Amino acid sequence: MGLYKNLFKQTAIYGLATVLPRMFSFLLVPLYTDLLPKDEYGKVTVIFAWMIFFNVILAYGMETAFFRFYNSEDNKKTVVETSMVSIFWTTISFLFIALLYRNTLAIWSGIDSQYITYTIWILALDALVIIPFSKLRAFQKPMVYAVIKISNVLINLVLNILFLLYVPKIIEANPDGFVSTLYIENFEIGYIFLANIIASLLTFVALSPDYVFLKWKFDFSLWKRMMRYGLPILVAGIAFAINEQFDKILLYKLLPPNIAEAEVGVYSACYKLGLFMVLYRTAYTLGIEPFFFSHASDKNAPQTYAMVTKYFVIFGSFIMLSVIVFADLFKLVLLQKEAYWEAMKVVPLIILANFCLGIYTNLSVWYKLIDKTYVGAYISIVGAIITLVLNFLLIPSMSYQGSAIATLAAYGSMMLISYYLGNKYYPIPYDFKKIGGYLGLSIFFSVISFYRFRENYFVGISLLIAFLYFIYHNEKETLLRIIKRKNN
Repeated sequence: MGLYKNLFKQTAIYGLATVLPRMFSFLLVPLYTDLLPKDEYGKVTVIFAWMIFFNVILAYGMETAFFRFYNSEDNKKTVVETSMVSIFWTTISFLFIALLYRNTLAIWSGIDSQYITYTIWILALDALVIIPFSKLRAFQKPMVYAVIKISNVLINLVLNILFLLYVPKIIEANPDGFVSTLYIENFEIGYIFLANIIASLLTFVALSPDYVFLKWKFDFSLWKRMMRYGLPILVAGIAFAINEQFDKILLYKLLPPNIAEAEVGVYSACYKLGLFMVLYRTAYTLGIEPFFFSHASDKNAPQTYAMVTKYFVIFGSFIMLSVIVFADLFKLVLLQKEAYWEAMKVVPLIILANFCLGIYTNLSVWYKLIDKTYVGAYISIVGAIITLVLNFLLIPSMSYQGSAIATLAAYGSMMLISYYLGNKYYPIPYDFKKIGGYLGLSIFFSVISFYRFRENYFVGISLLIAFLYFIYHNEKETLLRIIKRKNN
């Protein structure tokens, strides 16, 4: 139980570092959707989608390679220095080239060159802190990690509120004041990115001692091995970015120009209601990756992984059902404009898709532990192909509904493929009967609640209670054993 206790502790802290920033970001959604028309919000969404795509490229698998070699190499300091030097120079090169060709990028993407410039600086600043953040996780300093992560998003939130809400009110009250000479009218999108730049810069400053005290030693032989390990993860990361973000970009490109930005706007706004599952999946992933590697040599590792996966599915199934039951209450908080509600029908699909992705994260441990990361790349490529093909086929006739179906199909396929291959090459004794039972019952109850008794909370809450009883009935021996240990 000590292993699970340590995992729970680290996951809780990393979860806090993930949940609170995401919750702060969550507060920006009603701000943006209230102040921006659907088409303007769609434009912001497309830019952020491209940013996530390039975040993966600038990391090029080095973060995961760092953890793998930090735990396996005797000279851990060399791993840290080589990783940081590599990320530093690739980021500086990107910054120079991207700024040089920013006008070309603007023409190609259809995005204003001014926003492209802001995006380039944000990407560069965020890339420079990849290894410093990884060091904090490797050195088991989750509290420092959490404080810096939370501060970053809190600063971003405060600046957004200041630029978009309070400064306009100050100018309205005193139009001839000093503030009015600095403020630019109709520049809301620009201020959104300016807030991001300032937050990213301050985060880099907080972690800059890692570069100041770096000896800048570079082990080329180690770097080649890390790149061989990390490049397949880069391919997988690009495929993941396609699965997570390219639907917004393709909606923007494939729909008629007069409706494209608005359709992206409503879809992206309702997509945010899947935040709770994303939070759960992301926080868990941050805690589980170091855990998997650090216990890979234990003889009971397969049993440990099987148990962890089962409880991930149990909690995730309950979260999925809860969010779907109360989705129409959450929308009142998140999306105050009714114009955005038209895309609510895709919410269950998005939540289930993110849950499948979380299960895939658990199942993918096998190829990371046996150094076959290229398998993950292949699986992700399959998912990306499914995403692209279904989006191209379905968007013209179904718009964002087609994108939601494509996302679910991609993540569901990746989950099943990873299970099949993992069972073949690194067997883990998953309790498939129970895992399938929890997942299947949660999906069944979710369908009943959302599509048959939507906003009927008597039925929805009854289904939640029934599901909790199902969990208790199947896990009562484990629960009673835990309670008994605590009492002793």
